[in-house]
Amino acid sequence: MRILMINTVYAVGSTGKIVKQISRKAKEQGFECLIAHRYETEGVDYPENTVAVSSWWDCHIHNRLSRLTMLRGAFSGLKTRRFLKKVKNFAPDIIHLHNIHGNYINLSLLFKYIKKHGIRVVWTFHDCWPLTGNCKHFDMVACDKWKTGCGNCPQKNGALVDISAYMYGKKQRMFDGIKDMTIVTPSAWLAEKVRLSPLGKYPIKLINNGIDLSVFKPTESNFREKYGLVNKKIILGVSFEWDRRKGLDVFASLADALPADYRIVLVGANDEVKEALPNGIITIPKTDSQKALAEIYTAADLFVNPTREDTYPTVNMEAIACGTPVISFKTGGSPEIADDSCGLAVERDDVAAMTAQIIEVCEKKLYTKEACLARARSFNMHDRFEEYIKLYEDLI
Repeated sequence: MRILMINTVYAVGSTGKIVKQISRKAKEQGFECLIAHRYETEGVDYPENTVAVSSWWDCHIHNRLSRLTMLRGAFSGLKTRRFLKKVKNFAPDIIHLHNIHGNYINLSLLFKYIKKHGIRVVWTFHDCWPLTGNCKHFDMVACDKWKTGCGNCPQKNGALVDISAYMYGKKQRMFDGIKDMTIVTPSAWLAEKVRLSPLGKYPIKLINNGIDLSVFKPTESNFREKYGLVNKKIILGVSFEWDRRKGLDVFASLADALPADYRIVLVGANDEVKEALPNGIITIPKTDSQKALAEIYTAADLFVNPTREDTYPTVNMEAIACGTPVISFKTGGSPEIADDSCGLAVERDDVAAMTAQIIEVCEKKLYTKEACLARARSFNMHDRFEEYIKLYEDLI
């Protein structure tokens, strides 16, 4: 059986790592896999079974045009036609779509090809983009137009014109008529959103994301000594794109509200983020070392994730797997990760409630490392990838 996977990136970022691991698992099971990605980037080892759909320059132009016009996925026609010739030669039994909205492939051409050849499709939704006329998330602006049709978009993000209503209709026409498609979501929250949309007519399967438990596990280090945090309560936040969506302002408020023996540590903060924060918050640059990240998770007393929009945040799983409990906002799939044994969620933007819960959890030691590790066993990425293999087998 031949599987074609299409995603913006390979081996980097959360989706790129998921694609890499699923393809490895599929190969172990005897599948032949071809992985298509946007373009090759420095520092990534691309195996022989990967192919670049486009080029950096073509994607750059595509991205600029998409931002100005909202016509995401409407360009790169020549590159896409060349890519589809390679697809024809590979003759996949299943095309597994991941993120296809990275401005590197012409979506009309792609879906016309899929429907013309009657190819089975598995589509993993990593965010809400397939449901909307423009945006990847809509919680922060409390928009529900995606249920029936977009227009007057509250998130134009610099576009010269608002054609979100047109794009909503165009996307539904592109996706309609696929003979055999299964939609996969990593969270029950997103599955429910899909059911409420026009795409709810397709079969929906829940497969949670997973993590590598051989890497994310209790990992001792001298982190507390290095940063002068011995006998301090460490409140940890991790993100690689700190902004209001990720709750950066919440940590600034927490720094003023928490007792003197509490210290906030934020990983993934650049100089600009650092300058925007009050004194007393420890910032650490983005690290590509998963072991170093596991050491920081392990050293923390509590992981706090005040993200206001998220599908199924991997960082929550990573913290729990290192024995550290989690507090998050009740947004997206966040509340589905920590159960009653290892964390809790408070209402979005209720910073006072979050502050109170942080203090109670830390002072009363409500959650044990053992309970966190027991919960983390359900995050094993190999079990989750086996679910994809089973799905492939069931479709053929």
